Amino acid sequence: MTLLLVAAGAAVGAPTRFLTDAVIAHYAGRRLPWGTLAVNTAGSAVAMFLAVAVTDPLWTALLATGFCGALTTYSTLSYETLVLAEAGRWRAAAANVAANLACGLAAGLAGFALAHLATG
Repeated sequence: MTLLLVAAGAAVGAPTRFLTDAVIAHYAGRRLPWGTLAVNTAGSAVAMFLAVAVTDPLWTALLATGFCGALTTYSTLSYETLVLAEAGRWRAAAANVAANLACGLAAGLAGFALAHLATG
C-alpha cells in the first residue's frame, strides 16, 4: 500500500515540476534555471511542514515522499549546473548551487517553524 501511495504522489509531483518549470521559463527565460530553484524551494518548505505536521505514515508516504520527492529534483539541479559550467558560466553555475542550497534550507526552516506554529 505504501509503495502505491508513493507512486501516486510522484505521479502528481513530477508533472507539477515540469509544468512549473515551463511556466517560469516562459516568463523568466531559460538563461538561468529559475524553475528548478522554485520547485526545490517550495518542495523543501512543504516537505518539512509535512514532516512535522503530519503524523500518519500513509499521508507522509503520499505527500512528503511521493509528491515532494518527485517535485524537487537534485538530478536536474546537477544537470543544469553542468550545462552552465560547460558554457563557461562558472559564476552562474556556482550561484545556482548556492541559491538552491540556501533557499532550500531557508524554506525548510520556514516550513518547520510554520508547522510548529500550526500544530502548537
